[in-house]
Amino acid sequence: MNKKDITHKMSKDAGVTFYQAEKALHSLLLGVMNSLKSGERVTFSGFGSFETIHRKARTGRNPKTGESIRIPPKRRIKFTPSRMFSDQL
Repeated sequence: MNKKDITHKMSKDAGVTFYQAEKALHSLLLGVMNSLKSGERVTFSGFGSFETIHRKARTGRNPKTGESIRIPPKRRIKFTPSRMFSDQL
């Protein structure tokens, strides 16, 4: 399922036009991205939560040459499904 499929389903289920559903989905995704950028945790009850985690710098290896390389620190997004969501899988 991709963004277009989700938008079609939203428009059908909510009884709104495709454009209105697309605008609502875009607003939701933009809000989630902005919250994660500012370091906030985003929680959807019954679905799960998103949060940013900080990975430390570390040493890795180039698989082709075997040479040691330094991997810089970075922020990653972590998703934790809710218990209800996990139980349904």
